[in-house]
Amino acid sequence: MIPTVTLKDGLPLPAIGFGTYALNGGAGVNAMVSAIDIGYRLLDSAFNYENEGAVGEAIRRSSVPREQLRVTSKLPGRRQAYEQAIVTIQESLLRARLDYYDPYLIHWPNPKTDLYVEAWQALIDAQKWGLIRSIGVCNFLPEHLERLERETGIMPSINQIELHPYFSQESQRVWDNNHHIVTESWSPLGRASSVLQDEVIKQIAATHRKSVSQIILRWHVQLGAIPLPKSASPERQLENIAIFDFSLSTEEMEQINKLTKADGRIQNQDPAEYEEF
Repeated sequence: MIPTVTLKDGLPLPAIGFGTYALNGGAGVNAMVSAIDIGYRLLDSAFNYENEGAVGEAIRRSSVPREQLRVTSKLPGRRQAYEQAIVTIQESLLRARLDYYDPYLIHWPNPKTDLYVEAWQALIDAQKWGLIRSIGVCNFLPEHLERLERETGIMPSINQIELHPYFSQESQRVWDNNHHIVTESWSPLGRASSVLQDEVIKQIAATHRKSVSQIILRWHVQLGAIPLPKSASPERQLENIAIFDFSLSTEEMEQINKLTKADGRIQNQDPAEYEEF
């Protein structure tokens, strides 16, 4: 059984989700159907992944009713103007052949373009119209979040951020938690970088007789973040979700926390500067 995390608007989400980046076409559909069959109930997609159609097809092919799934998509940077955002949300639903998304997120703030408040208003309205159940953001810094609340009166329910042992984002996580925003983790395993070879994590894994990936994903859960691992392999999908039968000690959590680096971003995508197309 996967525990749930309840968002501020009352929507329950599983404590772990399934990332779908680069899972496209027939092979992508098969990978997602496998993940659903194994037990994942939160699927994370985006307009820019160009696989919303595959997500919808996987849902239709699975044996799990739509209402038991939580399906996420995201608004791209080039569609943040209000009218474009409304049309893009509608297009996202048409691509997937879904009536609604559960969370729908702004993918990046794109502060130089400075349209994220318009985009946020579009999400607010789309939620009122029943197209979205819960609205959130990705990669937003406190300054961006404060402006959303100041100008619209509404804070996001989710902030999905880059989060892995080499970039633990403690201050952002604390800020989110203090404002009742649930943190989700993209690239929770560091995109299979050197973090999977880290000796500290290997030692902890040996102690628990678990894989390095399972230790890292358990660390996310105990931080209070929802990790979104991705794998096309059924064996790895099952391994990644089997993290609720053990716990890391306070000392082990602190050992992993200490691995964080000031320059730990995988591709140096700083939300204060980075602009997504």
